[in-house]
Amino acid sequence: MAERGITNTSLENGIIEGEIIEEYSDNTPCPSVLLLSMVNNIPLHIVIGLYTDHIRIITCYYPEEKEWIDYRIRRAL
Repeated sequence: MAERGITNTSLENGIIEGEIIEEYSDNTPCPSVLLLSMVNNIPLHIVIGLYTDHIRIITCYYPEEKEWIDYRIRRAL
């Protein structure tokens, strides 16, 4: 997060306000989802693991526009 300039506050707000744009139900050790959140009008992607009693942050990053349509749909490469 620090290397990418993502603050704890941005991450927290992203999880609370984020929209699920992809679901990975077959991931191990637990299912996970990709969230899209806008932080100061900048898109932020957050992948979280969904355990039965808690969530776990897997990664977060600023998506590259060339790889996404409206930062919600992956472009075919």
